[in-house]
Amino acid sequence: MLDIQVIDDPAAATVALEPIRSRLLAELAMPASAATLSSRVGLARQKVNYHLHALEAHGLVELAETRKWGGLRERLLVATAASYVVSPSALGPIAADPDREVDRLSASYLIALGARVVREVGHLVRRASETGKRLATLAVDTEVRFRSAADRAAFSAELAEAIAKLVSKYHDESAPGGRAHRLVLVAHPLSKKSSSKESSS
Repeated sequence: MLDIQVIDDPAAATVALEPIRSRLLAELAMPASAATLSSRVGLARQKVNYHLHALEAHGLVELAETRKWGGLRERLLVATAASYVVSPSALGPIAADPDREVDRLSASYLIALGARVVREVGHLVRRASETGKRLATLAVDTEVRFRSAADRAAFSAELAEAIAKLVSKYHDESAPGGRAHRLVLVAHPLSKKSSSKESSS
């Protein structure tokens, strides 16, 4: 089972987002049969089977085990991932695209950058999985609380300068066998709800 599966097929996204099927995906973190799921979600077994067939057809669940009870065969299915993310690719031409954004200081541009990360990394993860290779990535997630807007501006300027120096030091356009990497750095205010959760943990 994958930790996260990126869904880039529009039909698969539609299937996964349907409320009942989304609930079934959550229930299938561990293998279960249609009969077991029927009692959990309060639906007839036939309806559960119908939804499971749709999920299986789009690669969102897979066969984990087959059991025999007398003359009957019971299929146990499991979700293909612990959680799912819908790629902007599933939205086609209306997907968020940072190349279409004009104001690079806007929240819309930040969201578009995030969407591009999901699209690009999702594609790379799928290719790496198909070839049995590990995908090398780097991610940094931290929190900083500024005393003032002036401090925030100063921090932004120093950070931009430091990154520019590092990029200039390590970037080699003509390196034989080198591979380009995308570096995305974003910052946004935390909501009061998010801050209170973190401070209480």
